[in-house]
Amino acid sequence: MSSYPNSLACLLVYPDGKYILEKRDEANLGRPKVKTAEGSLSADDLQHLKTLLDDDSLKEIATPKAPELPDDAVSIREIESIDAQIDHSGSSQHFATIKERLKTNATSGMDKFIDNGAPYQKTLNPLIKWFDGLEKKSKSEFKDAKPRYCAPMNIG
Repeated sequence: MSSYPNSLACLLVYPDGKYILEKRDEANLGRPKVKTAEGSLSADDLQHLKTLLDDDSLKEIATPKAPELPDDAVSIREIESIDAQIDHSGSSQHFATIKERLKTNATSGMDKFIDNGAPYQKTLNPLIKWFDGLEKKSKSEFKDAKPRYCAPMNIG
């Protein structure tokens, strides 16, 4: 089940610091708007990223069990996911986390959140902050493009 509008951002960083950042926004099914920005990280930015990726607690993250929808869930309002593939000197690490905001039939009318990445939030926060900073810095560089890196996430 997919909900619209949705958006996705992907980042590919090469060992020499070159990067491609792709953003995909899809307001209606089958009509994504894709933009990419390309650049090179400074030596300091690349070293900072390597330090973040070399964190021992980050290296231990594996994909947690998918969060289960509670019985009182009526619909999914929002999904936030991190899908990371990291090369650690030839060995590959892959993990994905999912946070969902759910509408429930609870009498309180409050949305419910389920998040299988919650135990890793403290470890992931510096990496997320770094990614957000790069995305902001690249804002003026984005150009219309064809989708190459971001694949839509299938939930359901």
